[in-house]
Amino acid sequence: MSETPSGPQRTGSGDTHADDLEEFAGGEIKVRHGIINRWLLVVYLGLFVWGVYYLFAYWGGLGPGLAY
Repeated sequence: MSETPSGPQRTGSGDTHADDLEEFAGGEIKVRHGIINRWLLVVYLGLFVWGVYYLFAYWGGLGPGLAY
């Protein structure tokens, strides 16, 4: 049994393209470089805004419903 070298292994030709796959862990993990979808950016922004709101709305105290 031969072990694969650690580090990325590129499939395809030697040049790097955005569509090239990189394999890690002996081919169990495959990664392709590309852009982040717009809907995912919207989700990240929404979670950030919600986090800031929650931080200021419930800052201090025991938390919502636990102040009795």
